[in-house]
Amino acid sequence: METLKQNLFINWHFMRLLRLAIGVYVIMQAVMLHDSMLGFFGAFFFIQAVTNTGCCGTQSCAAPIAKKNSDKIEEVKFEEIKND
Repeated sequence: METLKQNLFINWHFMRLLRLAIGVYVIMQAVMLHDSMLGFFGAFFFIQAVTNTGCCGTQSCAAPIAKKNSDKIEEVKFEEIKND
């Protein structure tokens, strides 16, 4: 239940907001035009936005959550290679 809550309220990016706007707009048009097929199309976009999934629906197309590892600094080792 906690992951569902986190998925609904965090990680809102431009594409997710765009899908939500398209879904709401298409659903409103479907209600005004009494068109059930258009309603299913709008519901598809709306559900994609709410669940943060892509076309696959199994989170495999979802946008990855950016990980911040700023507190861990690794030392880089360089090796000199001479070409004779």
